Amino acid sequence: MPLATALLSCALAAFMTFAGAPKLSGGPRTQGMATHLRVPTGLLRLVGLAEVAAAIGLVVGLFATWAGVATAGGLAVLLLGGVASHLRVKDGFAAAAPAFVSAVVAACVTVLHVTGS
Repeated sequence: MPLATALLSCALAAFMTFAGAPKLSGGPRTQGMATHLRVPTGLLRLVGLAEVAAAIGLVVGLFATWAGVATAGGLAVLLLGGVASHLRVKDGFAAAAPAFVSAVVAACVTVLHVTGS
């Protein structure tokens, strides 16, 4: 596996762990975020679960290319949904930027896995 793929996968896995774990816990911050985004808290906890699962999938993808492709591709779609959620409530690009940048990185990881670069 090329170094760029491994580094981007590990960095994205770390970010998804730190972004997803608080949502998954369902604490007060999660409830506030859910209220702000006008989504049920349960849905936001499900997103947190998906983000933590994606972190695991990205690490598995270091050893099984198909897992890296599937995880990174699915994660890019999930994160674009996050961008849309922020823009829907008129948060502006600054609030949506972390999800957008992460979606771009996930798309890059997908391409790197597919091309073997």
